[in-house]
Amino acid sequence: MLGLIILLPISFTIIIVFAWPVFEKAGYPGWNTLIPFYNLYIWLQIIDKPLWWYIFLIIPFINVFMLMLMIVELVKCFGKHDLLYQGVGVVFPFVYLPYLGFSENEKYIPVDKRQKIKKTKTREWVDAIIFAVIAATIIRTFLVEAYTIPTSSMEKTLLRGDFLFVSKISFGPKIPNTPLSFPFVHHTMPVLSDRKSFVEWIKLPYYRFPGFEKIKNNDVVVFNYPEGDTVSTVFQSNISYYRLVKEMGRENVWRNKRKFGDIIYRPVDKRENYIKRCIGIAGDSLQIINQEVFINGKKLDFPPDGQFKYLVDAPKGINDKFRNEIDISNEDYENWKHDQFQELPLSDQAAMELKKRPSINNVERTVESPGIWNPNLFPYDSLYPWNIDNYGPIYIPEKGVTVKLGMNNISLYSRLIKVYENNDLEIKGDKIYINGQPADSYTFKMNYYWMMGDNRHNSADSRYWGFVPEDHVVGKASFVWLSLDPEKSLLAGKIRWHKIFRFIN
Repeated sequence: MLGLIILLPISFTIIIVFAWPVFEKAGYPGWNTLIPFYNLYIWLQIIDKPLWWYIFLIIPFINVFMLMLMIVELVKCFGKHDLLYQGVGVVFPFVYLPYLGFSENEKYIPVDKRQKIKKTKTREWVDAIIFAVIAATIIRTFLVEAYTIPTSSMEKTLLRGDFLFVSKISFGPKIPNTPLSFPFVHHTMPVLSDRKSFVEWIKLPYYRFPGFEKIKNNDVVVFNYPEGDTVSTVFQSNISYYRLVKEMGRENVWRNKRKFGDIIYRPVDKRENYIKRCIGIAGDSLQIINQEVFINGKKLDFPPDGQFKYLVDAPKGINDKFRNEIDISNEDYENWKHDQFQELPLSDQAAMELKKRPSINNVERTVESPGIWNPNLFPYDSLYPWNIDNYGPIYIPEKGVTVKLGMNNISLYSRLIKVYENNDLEIKGDKIYINGQPADSYTFKMNYYWMMGDNRHNSADSRYWGFVPEDHVVGKASFVWLSLDPEKSLLAGKIRWHKIFRFIN
């Protein structure tokens, strides 16, 4: 982080150099623009701003916003008070600052001699809105962003209706791939479900700033859905495009617009946001044996509030008051009540409490036996007859590590090599070709992670779509500030008071 604090002011020097003639018009030597840190100090003198502004110039990401403000104040020194001129200065400082400095028609006016400009109410509101939008965009892009939990895949650790803050700086914020987009929406314009909220003619490569920590086993992580690169505008990410193609056929999915809508591509930062627990990090070997996760041969603790599905034999049902006490959701209970051959998602604690009830005959966790292949699970290959309760072993690739490739394991890593790391991959007979060359090994360019929901039998996670590349990681889920029960009204206990203001473990 110290390196980042130093790096950004130095990188600002690239912009400040273009203000060389402006410094000279203001009475300072132009070469002052070449000295990192000192050039910012001189700039503050020119625009007559207090020295405490410098504090914000050394705070990562905030300093980007401060530099924009300083450019606006510098433009004002040349009598440019219109939003158009100020916007041009912020967006094109490499052109506009030299113009102000070299043009004989542009005169520098010291702050204390500038004419006071009285703003109209409309202008004050416009300035305030622009300021708020820019500030909020910087904060949610680089520091922290608010999210809500829409599904039950992380119950009971995180509940449907939880509102949480996700720290972007924990693992290091990443530069947006699509920097030009409509403010405060993700990938689709409000109301218009088939209109992108971003433009693609400016695309930036993946870059992540240093963070305060590395991703660890059991961290709760927000990330971009890996299979969300291609989506149906009708189904969005509710049903994976690749699953649709597998079940309906590619030609049908692409041609039947009435049923599937348009098939569109989304860049990494505009793919759906998912939240799961990071079970395995880069370099780990993972195996699930009868629902227990083993990392590098060592058993991983199961989250205390996590859930599995249980067969519950309760002919008289479950008392509502007791059901609320052990936190069984109405949705899960109603599904089970109409068909008691369905399993009921329960935490270990809830299952133990149910077993104590004399009105309940039996409570038994359901486990899929080893060797029973679920073809819907990654890597969708009969060579790996895995299911959700017995899975692996599987190696999670680490940046710089080389793995041997063959027909026995190419299904595990083909998407990583081809899609995530942008290589041309072909299989001809029993030979593998990468970028036109025969290959029996591959060295990975990124770290990868394995994500799973705490509601283990009700979570579309890495068992279904595989590895999460590091460039898909958004941030660390840190704090729940509000929790609303979607099944209750405001007067009937909608606010879960015991679940607000809690840190996420």
